[in-house]
Amino acid sequence: MNKKELKNKIPEYVFSVSEKLEEKGFQAFLVGGGVRDIIMNRSPKDYDIGTDALPEDITSLFPKAVTTAAKFGSIIVLVKDERGETIPVDVTTFRLEEEYIGGRWPSRVEFTSKIERDLARRDFTMNAIAINLIKLAKGEKEGIFLDPYNGTEDIREGIIKAVGDAEERLKEDALRALRACRFSSVLSFRLDEKIKKAIEKIISMIDNLSAERVRDEFLKILYDSPKPSVGLKLLKETGILEVWIPELLEGVGVDQPEYHKYDVFKHALRTVDLADDSVKLAALFHDIAKPRKKEGSHFYGHDVLGSKMTREIMKRLKFSNKEIERVSRLVRWHMFYFPYDEDEFMKDSTKKRRSKSISTWKDAAVRRFVRNVGGPEAIDDLIKLRIADATANPMSSFNAGEVEALQRRISEVRKKDMVMKVTDLDINGDDLKKLGLESGPKFGVILSDLLELVIEDPTLNDRDKLTNIVKEKYLK
Repeated sequence: MNKKELKNKIPEYVFSVSEKLEEKGFQAFLVGGGVRDIIMNRSPKDYDIGTDALPEDITSLFPKAVTTAAKFGSIIVLVKDERGETIPVDVTTFRLEEEYIGGRWPSRVEFTSKIERDLARRDFTMNAIAINLIKLAKGEKEGIFLDPYNGTEDIREGIIKAVGDAEERLKEDALRALRACRFSSVLSFRLDEKIKKAIEKIISMIDNLSAERVRDEFLKILYDSPKPSVGLKLLKETGILEVWIPELLEGVGVDQPEYHKYDVFKHALRTVDLADDSVKLAALFHDIAKPRKKEGSHFYGHDVLGSKMTREIMKRLKFSNKEIERVSRLVRWHMFYFPYDEDEFMKDSTKKRRSKSISTWKDAAVRRFVRNVGGPEAIDDLIKLRIADATANPMSSFNAGEVEALQRRISEVRKKDMVMKVTDLDINGDDLKKLGLESGPKFGVILSDLLELVIEDPTLNDRDKLTNIVKEKYLK
């Protein structure tokens, strides 16, 4: 691209930061992933500026800044874009090589005035390219790009190479092994053989990484990749998957003789590729217990055990309790069966009239099912999971009519009084106290009992009726 095209790809607010640095005699280079994305004609998610200005110089120039990582040379400068919105720009002092504590923060940071020395410490050649913002803004013809490790050529070739010695780069921060797999998956690049061999040599260090950092890279593979299976296969091939999620490998070679074409592991990866982002985690784990529940050609109870295993894996990776609960419920109920009369359903669909015999599920059964899955909002995700699961298997006997009928049945029940959780009751703990009951664990038991009654008969969800039930059952 020519200089004008290049300049147009960089927002004005980025140049406004470089101009302030230049006014005080400092250098300003666009560095990191933003440069890589520009070369690849992708829209950068953020823009990072490297400079020889020290942290204290940066903060004096930009009073509106976040300085929590100042001791590592990184200042988040808050600037206004052309619409007046506040945008964060990471401005970092050129640094030399670092020693990491716990695979996260460097224990030693040495600043330098040379951009070349800063680029030498970076992970991959495609991330070790810099654009001289000051020269670009002035329209100079030479010295715009600084690419000492031929990163631009590696981007054209679609290959991920380390800056310098691959093993040394990964030893500095073992998370770079996961980043390499993630970049390969997200960018559809291949891994250099030297990086693959380096990962084998430092694999023991992967176990010492913080779970949060591993989780975040793992999620980027799932959510940012055109085909997450590419990154997941790389995690398997490099041994990283065995360190953090060995349960997935139990499915390798475990055939599913009836109604399936692929082994458990391959089917999981195909399902993830086809799944909506909201259910990718559940798609990956939905059959994870099959190897442990294999009895001939059947896998009875793999949904129940799979839910438990999903919880264990997600706790290991430090997911939030809310997300663990959501995903594990989807795994638990992904084998749901909704019995319905297909002939009656078809009549109902074509003639647009309600059929009383479409399903054998009573209203209470529907409410209980929705509650077990995680509430009305979780039903859509469960259906997305079911469709991805079926689509991933060319031998599936999936019947779209079952899903349609279930959705319609749930809609019918939701039009009525839909009570799904204790907080939906027309009575609460304060009401129980007023009745003379002492607060404590017993409150939870009473409210749960009332919920069961209301699920069976929603007309009971009335404060006076519930109060009378409490008096009759618990105050005698």
